[in-house]
Amino acid sequence: MLTPGTEKYQGEKHAAMDKGTIIGIVSGLGLVAVSMLMGGGIAPFIDIPSFIMVVGGTIAATLVNFPFKDVVGLMTITKKTLKEEAMAPESYIQQIVDISKKARTNGLLAIEEDLDKVDEDFMKITLQHVVNGTEAEDLSGIMHAELAIMAERHKMGQKIYMAMGGYCPAFGMVGTLIGLILMLQNLSDPSSVGPGMSMAMVTTFYGSLFANLFFIPMAGKLKLRSDQEIQFKEMLLMGILSVQAEESPRVIQNKLQSYIAPSQRGLLADKKEAE
Repeated sequence: MLTPGTEKYQGEKHAAMDKGTIIGIVSGLGLVAVSMLMGGGIAPFIDIPSFIMVVGGTIAATLVNFPFKDVVGLMTITKKTLKEEAMAPESYIQQIVDISKKARTNGLLAIEEDLDKVDEDFMKITLQHVVNGTEAEDLSGIMHAELAIMAERHKMGQKIYMAMGGYCPAFGMVGTLIGLILMLQNLSDPSSVGPGMSMAMVTTFYGSLFANLFFIPMAGKLKLRSDQEIQFKEMLLMGILSVQAEESPRVIQNKLQSYIAPSQRGLLADKKEAE
């Protein structure tokens, strides 16, 4: 059992590569490559000018649409998206239950000595407000405002990815039109029409591929991660407000269990039996 004042609270967090994202991108590229090979080979689909047109045009348009610092920060967002933050909500529920037991026995001010042992920033800030004597209504408003601001920050990454998902096919079409114009200038040579048309279509292919296999799915992944984090922090807030209201530990545990899957609720029961 994690008892306040004895051990540092740990939410059993660890970062690992998100297997679903990696498998999805790799398998998607693999399927496309297999289709190319079955159709005659990959060489006809490799065209550096087309690649530059699609990728360069997408980046340029993104820089026009969004602040430079947000576009540059997209690399950091991408790294976080490719990592799976595995948290154990049931561990945090147990921590809150333990804190509630101490608060009911020794008073809310007794929580202060354990603040340095809480490793979750949102939880720590909320507990500090409780120790400082912030009223429950005010505390709820402050922390919900914090969650709203965080959600808006997350939306920026989603917006950038969605925008890039729209620019890619558009610049693919621009590249195709450029190729068609150049091809039409050489209609006097019938043998150049077929290869010219093929090369003109490659940019459309690149635009559709990047948009639908990477940019748009990454926007969806960011939204999912944001929703999960907000739900997790809402759970923490509800638990701490219940501690402030001096509700019984059993009631607090039952309330917070509604945020986790039934299969995970057994872990809390197992921990209690082990105490």
